[in-house]
Amino acid sequence: MATFLYKAVKTDGRTTEGELEAGGRQDAFRQMETLGLRPIKLAERNGAGAKAPAFKPASKAAPEKPAATKTLKADKGAAKEPASTSKAPAAPAKLSFSLGSGKKITPRILENFTRLLSSLLAAGVPLSRALVILQREAATPYAREEWKGVYDRVVDGMTLADAMAQSPTTFPRVYIAMVEAGETGGFLDVVLAQIADFQAREKEMKGKVLTALLYPIILLVLALGVLVFLMVFFIPRFKLIFAGFGAKLPLITEIIVGLSDLMRAYGLFVLAGIAIALYLVRTWFLSEKGRRVWEGFILRAPVIGPLASQFAMSRFCRMLGTLLGAGVPLINGLNVARRSIGNQILVDAVSNSIERVKEGKALGPSLGECRSLFSGSTLEMISVAEESGRLDSELVRIANVTEGDLDRQLKASVALAEPMMLFFIAAFVGVIFIGMLLPIFSIQDHIK
Repeated sequence: MATFLYKAVKTDGRTTEGELEAGGRQDAFRQMETLGLRPIKLAERNGAGAKAPAFKPASKAAPEKPAATKTLKADKGAAKEPASTSKAPAAPAKLSFSLGSGKKITPRILENFTRLLSSLLAAGVPLSRALVILQREAATPYAREEWKGVYDRVVDGMTLADAMAQSPTTFPRVYIAMVEAGETGGFLDVVLAQIADFQAREKEMKGKVLTALLYPIILLVLALGVLVFLMVFFIPRFKLIFAGFGAKLPLITEIIVGLSDLMRAYGLFVLAGIAIALYLVRTWFLSEKGRRVWEGFILRAPVIGPLASQFAMSRFCRMLGTLLGAGVPLINGLNVARRSIGNQILVDAVSNSIERVKEGKALGPSLGECRSLFSGSTLEMISVAEESGRLDSELVRIANVTEGDLDRQLKASVALAEPMMLFFIAAFVGVIFIGMLLPIFSIQDHIK
């Protein structure tokens, strides 16, 4: 049994505080319902006589938020939901099949969570009840634990964005920023639907790239397998044949034989060294400095750079247009939309533009110095739309046009990359075979 500290509203509307013994959080909610209490805060006591850090004063339990936001929290009738649905987590687990790992929230699971939550809120289901439903319908036990954690924090008085921010590995920063904007503006269901659409588009784009590169990747793996077999098993026996004749091997063959000896003698050490080097490089890239260097390299790359810039611009325009269309002020919308860009170098450039907008300048000219992200024609369209008062719809239209153009460029780039990969694979394997075939032409001379 554990001791829980609670703050609740009595049937006569007065607020009361106290403590109770319960076997768990759901049992505590059940006891509070029996006593006729509507929970505001519930936290387990940490140690003897010490209050849990999560048990906050009443001012924190009811922060000053717009009315539209408060309706999405676990208050009023929604606060009764934990008691009536407290048995849901204890229900027998249903058999469910998922392509993701049991210890990870995959993009597919997160997209389904986002879209279903949007549908439930749009249908008028209270937030706490919607989270209970999602918890019950979770695809994996780990996802059920994650959704339960979000639900518990919302019931404790947090906003949905703050509750999600406690799980940064599950909810990306831009995801949380959009949820926060949706809660503030009172259109959380609309924002969640947009997030799900963004996730679906990104997954579709990644799927197109992977599908196009699948055939060359399979060939590359097979080629590497054949290469290892030749270098480790076949070439050493090939070497013994010429050693008996005392023949001098061609230079290219000697190089191949030398590489074969190196792989046989130090292959495991080479693999370990490569693994350590990859780990160190990955760690460096995850650091602030390394990430900026990598993002700068991506932007300067001949083919990938323009594609990355267009993709970032499309996300920025679509998100900003959606937020403006829902009534979010321009400055708030810009602060949220810039987080969707992903590339920190471009984020910094847009941040400078936001400062100029705060000073009273128009959006189009303010974005003009960020030419790596916005072309001249795009800036002109933004300026005209801002003057005519249809900035939100124009930004969404720009995003649609850019995504269509990006899809065509991506297909062309992948179509060009496939034969190039095949050419390099064939050339690499061909050099090995030529190096082995050249000495065969001189075997007859040595036999004579």
